[in-house]
Amino acid sequence: MNRYARQMVLPEIGTQGQDRIGAAHALVVGAGALGVPVLQYLAGSGIGRITLIDPDTVEETNLHRQPLYRMTDLGQPKVQAAAQALAALNPAVRVETLADRLTPRNAPALVAAADVVLDCADSYAASYTLSDACLAVGKPLISASALGLSGYVGGFCGGAPSLRAMFPDPPDSGQTCATAGVLGPVVGMLGCIQAQMALRLILGLAPSPLGEFTRFDHGRFTQFRFDAAPEANGPRFVAAQDIRPADLVIDLRPQDEAPLKATPDALRLPDYGATGPLPPPGGRVVLACRSGLRSWRAADALAQRWDGEITLLALGDND
Repeated sequence: MNRYARQMVLPEIGTQGQDRIGAAHALVVGAGALGVPVLQYLAGSGIGRITLIDPDTVEETNLHRQPLYRMTDLGQPKVQAAAQALAALNPAVRVETLADRLTPRNAPALVAAADVVLDCADSYAASYTLSDACLAVGKPLISASALGLSGYVGGFCGGAPSLRAMFPDPPDSGQTCATAGVLGPVVGMLGCIQAQMALRLILGLAPSPLGEFTRFDHGRFTQFRFDAAPEANGPRFVAAQDIRPADLVIDLRPQDEAPLKATPDALRLPDYGATGPLPPPGGRVVLACRSGLRSWRAADALAQRWDGEITLLALGDND
């Protein structure tokens, strides 16, 4: 127990608190700039089990903000490189890896198996998919996002309002770290706060991190609680495998972006929403794009003229 002596001496932790940490299972979605400090500090604290999912490989452009990785890791799956680094840091921590995207198909089982879920994905679709899955089974979600010199961390679900309650509308921008840039220490700070909130939750410390929102904007922190935020309705994401034969599938991507359509029968209509064909009564529309952002905007326009079921499909960069 010498490894954890400096945290066990804290009255909020002690032997019982360390036992709680050692028995906890965290699902970490994303092994990038947010995931790196989350993984390092959770493993360092002695958390018992981490399930890590991420589809990407280590690239040189990652290294300025993801210092868990080394030049020798280039080209390796991030989950593999991260697991190797965490084993060197604390071999007592059990790390299970999945080199895959988080989708509405695999999210429910992954969420159900964990005690706390940490959203470290640079993906609009993954964040809302996780929030929906956590809300459905009452699991806590610590979600963060960073871009440029700003970002936020919040504690959602598990008895608190969901991410949809805080952000019921699609964001104004679909930019990512790759397109807009990000400063390494900014995203590192936010990831550290995520890890701290997860440990507070595991330890049962008051006030609860669930319902707490922290914003960082160009060097300034602000914080508030959103415990009473009402839940919001909105279109849900579906997995490609869950498309039904009778669905009206609209691919919003132009052909030069995606030569292959979402499905062979999909209609390629980049301007769909305010105009375009409708399914028969009782049918369902599936709106497909790369990130899900264009799909949500099209869904908002479509909802003004059709009150049937509308779902979103985020295909990522490889489809």
